Amino acid sequence: MARKFGKKNKIKVNPLDYNTGIIGESGIGKTTLAKEVCEKLVGEEGYMILNIGKEDGIDAIPNASYEDVPDWTTFNEITKDIIKNRTTDYADLKVLVYDTFDELIKITEPEVIRLHNKANPEKRVNTIKAAFGGFQAGEDKVIELILEKMWELKKVGISMFILGHTKKRTMTDVVTGLEYDMLTTNMTHKYFNAIKTKLHVLGVASINRSIEKKTVKQKIGPDKTVGTVVDESRIITFRDDNFNIDSKSRFSDITPSIPLDANEFIKAIEQAIHVAFDKQKNNTNNIEEERKEQEQIKEIQIHNEVNNSSFIDKEENERLAEEIKTLFPNATDKAKGEMKKIMDQFNMKDFKGVDIVPTTAFEKIVEALSN
Repeated sequence: MARKFGKKNKIKVNPLDYNTGIIGESGIGKTTLAKEVCEKLVGEEGYMILNIGKEDGIDAIPNASYEDVPDWTTFNEITKDIIKNRTTDYADLKVLVYDTFDELIKITEPEVIRLHNKANPEKRVNTIKAAFGGFQAGEDKVIELILEKMWELKKVGISMFILGHTKKRTMTDVVTGLEYDMLTTNMTHKYFNAIKTKLHVLGVASINRSIEKKTVKQKIGPDKTVGTVVDESRIITFRDDNFNIDSKSRFSDITPSIPLDANEFIKAIEQAIHVAFDKQKNNTNNIEEERKEQEQIKEIQIHNEVNNSSFIDKEENERLAEEIKTLFPNATDKAKGEMKKIMDQFNMKDFKGVDIVPTTAFEKIVEALSN
């Protein structure tokens, strides 16, 4: 008897099927790189940069495809529209660039505070630290909301490309207790680790400098040794054996570092995929045949997910329930009859089941009562 559970993983051959991120200091070229990588892989209509919060990296990039996201409400509206109209208005969209994850955290925290105050009107708070009982429960809710939204998008075939900022931090080795410097995120580690653990590839953009020591004679006292920059270049690090750069890759054979260049970025990931693909046993396809086959399967999965009538959006259900209450008194008997049929179809006894009834049921009732 064959096993009911357990299957062999197949390497995805499209670079953008992997969760990708780049962090680096402001102005180093993260947004430009993301735009160029996306355009080379999926074309000008295949990506959208979310210019989040107070981020303004898009301003100096000609012809970038983007949308401003000043707050959670806008982010929620954009993502819902993409999911709902994935196979029509957004048929060509393949990737969302989150510019930046730091700012996405900042616009989500007020939403979590709002949700806490809505659920606990007698215990209102105004800080994320106090939300949902404290002890980092508010931060956990921030992470939950963001990852839930990202995975809803992934289900309909929208890949993620995360951008973030860096700073140098002094870290302590847990074994030796010794301190060392690391180039890492400027976010709190709780937030950073929440997204880092979900990424397949995290590159760290930095300046690679060659410094020469020179002796400068002093009029008074001993001569002074100073460093002079003789050469510098922008690089992306995927793996750092010295652990001074907080990069990551699930591909063991990825090149450790590359110039900060779109072609080099794509080449590094594709080469790592090729090596992993070639290690698979019993490959029946070459990599191009596999790419076409995987794309066909993905399109079917996207179509099935978009047409899945079981999706539940609690907040949208609450809004639609209020709209139904407004429409019902003036609805015709025929419309009310249609509403009853829809409720029977979805086993709805009332409009309180906002967290268990598919959103499509509420939408159909609003449509029936509006006719």
